[in-house]
Amino acid sequence: MTTIQARVGEVTERIVKRSHDGRSRYLDRIRAAADKGPHRSRLSCGNLAHGFAACGLSDKQALSGDVVPNLGIITAYNDMLSAHQPYEHFPDLIRQAAHEVGAVAQVAGGVPAMCDGVTQGQDGMELSLFSRDVIAMAAAVGLSHQMFDAAVFLGICDKIVPGLVISALSFGHLPVVFIPAGPMTTGISNDEKAKIRQLYAEGKVGRDALLESESKAYHGPGTCTFYGTANSNQMLMEIMGLHMPGASFVNPGTPLRDALTREAAKRALAITALGNEFTPVGEVIDEKAIVNGVVGLHATGGSTNHTMHLVAMAATAGIRLTWDDISDLSDVVPLLARVYPNGKSDVNHFQAAGGLGFLIRELLSGGYLHQDVKTVHGTDLAGYTVEAKLDGDGTVRREPVPDASGDETVLAPLAKAFQPTGGLKMLTGNIGKAVIKISAVAKERHVIEAPARVFHSQEDFLAAFSRKELNSDVAAVVRFMGPKACGMPELHKLTPSLGILQDRGHKVALITDGRMSGASGKVPAAIHVTPEAADGGAIARIRDGDMIRINAVTGALEVLVDAAEFAAREPATQDMSAHQTGVGRDLFAAFRANVGTADTGAHVFGA
Repeated sequence: MTTIQARVGEVTERIVKRSHDGRSRYLDRIRAAADKGPHRSRLSCGNLAHGFAACGLSDKQALSGDVVPNLGIITAYNDMLSAHQPYEHFPDLIRQAAHEVGAVAQVAGGVPAMCDGVTQGQDGMELSLFSRDVIAMAAAVGLSHQMFDAAVFLGICDKIVPGLVISALSFGHLPVVFIPAGPMTTGISNDEKAKIRQLYAEGKVGRDALLESESKAYHGPGTCTFYGTANSNQMLMEIMGLHMPGASFVNPGTPLRDALTREAAKRALAITALGNEFTPVGEVIDEKAIVNGVVGLHATGGSTNHTMHLVAMAATAGIRLTWDDISDLSDVVPLLARVYPNGKSDVNHFQAAGGLGFLIRELLSGGYLHQDVKTVHGTDLAGYTVEAKLDGDGTVRREPVPDASGDETVLAPLAKAFQPTGGLKMLTGNIGKAVIKISAVAKERHVIEAPARVFHSQEDFLAAFSRKELNSDVAAVVRFMGPKACGMPELHKLTPSLGILQDRGHKVALITDGRMSGASGKVPAAIHVTPEAADGGAIARIRDGDMIRINAVTGALEVLVDAAEFAAREPATQDMSAHQTGVGRDLFAAFRANVGTADTGAHVFGA
């Protein structure tokens, strides 16, 4: 086993020390729950009868005792979301697989699954981040019946997987396997899609041309093929040991996809407390697994959203992960993947070049990942340096990944890393703390100085762009977009206009207490600024014309104003009442009032 890289070991050790008390309390709690044995045995006859009333006779007989395991299915299926449409038939596959090993499987509950692609730039996006916590609570309701010895979770996209992980860790005494559905097949090139978007923003093509282009990009069942939050989720689930090896990026509707689903169900049933391989999810996700997730995020140029989601997931397991930890790991983890938006290719190309098996093997060889971790597969992380194939009998077989990448422009070996540092960087300064994604930003734009232009909504910025008021260097400050203000929407709608200004040769940057889509990255963007404007943060004291400096090399985010003058300014305020009703926003007032800061996970579950 390769010695762990020094910085990775150092960061892991300080997380362990910082988390000691909380992690100990968490492990005591889940072990006490596990020691009580199968919970069905403690249900009354009336409880149990309700629990299996709709089952067939053989399943009723099986669930009457404590010997046969029952697998709970938590599903995020809906057929509006392309990534989740394939899940419609997964419960039937899982029930069949359970019966083949003498067990039972039941759908324990469904959770909402929001498509950020539909809500981008719309009012509904203000519910997006909060949907993560709703999903966690909804999944907890499903598992609260205490009918189950293990669970499988069917979810892929943006806030859905983090919400499911938070719920799974709340029931940390149960074994849990995550089952993906895979990416859609490749449509038009990402370059072509981006080009049409910019032409539309400039008024050079109409809506018909734009819709035709978008429909060719997003054209069938499966995850969107760019490397945004959804596909970053799949990478995380595999590199943290919650997927079966090689499962993440196999297309839906294929025999291999179905075989992987059946295998995952059987594996979840094999690792219950009723057998000899008991593997509770709360022990799979430990400090080393969390660090492995952060390393994977950096090595692939993954989504900035995970600077919040990973912090929130870790907290549920009693682990305190900070932005400083994430930033320090970024300084040493090499970038090994170039997938749109930090490259021209998509996740299908990444998979064909060697996929996660190749990536994990390379990172392990350099000591960047902890190999000695628990996984749902029953091996350490070295067991994930494989690719999944369909065997002649319809089951899954695994082969070691090839020695060489199938395409070094998409997936590089360690010796030919695209850059020596990771895709994410933390920024600090007199504006506050923020995150920047640098893997897709040209090196000459890693340091930007430009005058501020302040906006209080995306619409204000786009109106100014349409009026041709922004044809110069500009640091666009879009504030009152934080979680307390309006739920922290993604501001991906700004990307084409910002890109146009940058392509015209201007120095351009975005500074916001909101989020950007996981598909963004061409323009330097200091996002997740905390404290946010609605909390009286320094971003609320910036004025038009102030010089702003973003330095992604040194990690600085500064307004170049005399310190005394800047401190003496009254923070701007904003009437947010228009953001508090409509599309269900009135139902989320308690979330806005109680949400934590971006750097602590932006969740509503308390410390």
